[in-house]
Amino acid sequence: METVNIISIISIAFLGSFGHCIGMCGGIVLAYSTIKIQPQSSKVSKTKAHLLYSFGRVFTYSILGAIFGGLGGVVTFNNTANGTLLIVAGIAMVLAGLSLMGKIKFLTLIEHSISSSPFYKNAFKQVLNSKSNISFFILGMLNGLLPCGFVYFFAITAASTASPLYGAFVMAIFGLSTIPAMFSLGFLTSLSNSTSFRNMMMSLSSFAVILYGIHTLYNGYDYINRADKTLTECHTK
Repeated sequence: METVNIISIISIAFLGSFGHCIGMCGGIVLAYSTIKIQPQSSKVSKTKAHLLYSFGRVFTYSILGAIFGGLGGVVTFNNTANGTLLIVAGIAMVLAGLSLMGKIKFLTLIEHSISSSPFYKNAFKQVLNSKSNISFFILGMLNGLLPCGFVYFFAITAASTASPLYGAFVMAIFGLSTIPAMFSLGFLTSLSNSTSFRNMMMSLSSFAVILYGIHTLYNGYDYINRADKTLTECHTK
């Protein structure tokens, strides 16, 4: 993957984690911090619990990335196919950015409410009430399956890599880049609850998503353009 893409992914995920992820998953962090972590627990114990939860999310995201990257690879055979996939991904990214801004309901329309299934609810309840260390990791894994516009955006990005390995890499970077916001939630309660702060971070991340979508569209056009040039040269010879 290009360095510019990695930097873009980290920037979008980091900014979005303060604007979107805290709003979506902040309640879960506060809930398990209250129910599963004892007030008298040491700082080391609390840190381990939060990290296990975060790495659980990252694990789920990585698996999803590998799946979507593999699906993207199924339809990539040549420059034209690659370019077409990138253009579709770019359009979806721009729509995702506009949806995150609240301009359209693109992400809302494609959401599937996994969290409403009885199996998910029961599993979540059991894990939330468990005090074992591994339960924090499993809780993070379950959290990673929740319907989320940001996860959808990065799943699209993972599919555009056309590789299970790079797809997993994209989603792993996404998950790791959201850890600072979620990990520090307890220390930044007043800041994370500030509507103006979250709106500002959401606007920045949405704008970054749209720019990255446009960049992906250009890459798709470039792929197709190169394919046309190659075809023309073959006919000329």
